[in-house]
Amino acid sequence: MVRLAIYDDAEQLKQLNNEFNGLGDTTLEKIQESLLHNQQEFVVVEEINKKLVGFICVQLKKSFCYEEYMVEITEAYVKDNYRHNGIAARMITFAEEHCKSNYPFHKIELLTGRQNHTAQKVYDKLGYKEDSEIHLSKRFKR
Repeated sequence: MVRLAIYDDAEQLKQLNNEFNGLGDTTLEKIQESLLHNQQEFVVVEEINKKLVGFICVQLKKSFCYEEYMVEITEAYVKDNYRHNGIAARMITFAEEHCKSNYPFHKIELLTGRQNHTAQKVYDKLGYKEDSEIHLSKRFKR
């Protein structure tokens, strides 16, 4: 079942995030706090037999320059043994519908690795295309 994440999902989300992003990137308390209070993000999960098997994070960016939100899928993860079953597509479609019902926006953006061909196929099937924007970043030491 695809649904929005809730506070009680925090522990399972921490485990999934550790698998996806590595240990130590966040704490259980920070995940709980985000699920309760972060109005710039919502999290969509896939639950099978009371176990979370995937998640996506959706950022809602708002600037005074525009009336609409800039929506970005920033994280997308499905456990290895659940991949190739349409879970990522279902979560993304759910997120799109949630945005359509709740926010003024005209596009959803996402970033993926240039070599992540499996994810690119999923995104392509859902209508996501490479655009003319150039993504730049600058790293800082922690």
